[in-house]
Amino acid sequence: MRDVKKFILPVAICMVIFAVVASLSTDTHAAGFSMGIADGASAARGKDQAADLFGTTGTFRTITNVMLFLIGAISVIMLIIGGLRYVVSGGDSTAVTNAKNTILYAVVGIVVAILAYAVVSFVITSFSGAGGASGSSIAPTNT
Repeated sequence: MRDVKKFILPVAICMVIFAVVASLSTDTHAAGFSMGIADGASAARGKDQAADLFGTTGTFRTITNVMLFLIGAISVIMLIIGGLRYVVSGGDSTAVTNAKNTILYAVVGIVVAILAYAVVSFVITSFSGAGGASGSSIAPTNT
């Protein structure tokens, strides 16, 4: 009996919430109010913010460029540290191996960053419609 009470209370609360939401969603528009989601998002946008997420000035492009710059700078710093560790190792095989691993991982980091940038650029151009296939639109066949 106790388990049934634990089950009934959450179900009853969910049903009440669903009933309230369903009753509010039936044509409770103010007279003459015809704004959509895009209009609301456009109104919420700041003055200096990009109008779109994709494209050459979009938010995703800006974030990608900043992240690529940071990863590139960190990788170059790690390359320099690995080179200095290699020079200072003094023939110690453990220190030489650690320095080579530092250099290797820095190069792998640069390659991964460049590949990630290429993937993000491809996805952004695909979503923004600036790709090569944007001029070849196919008309829908179900009329």
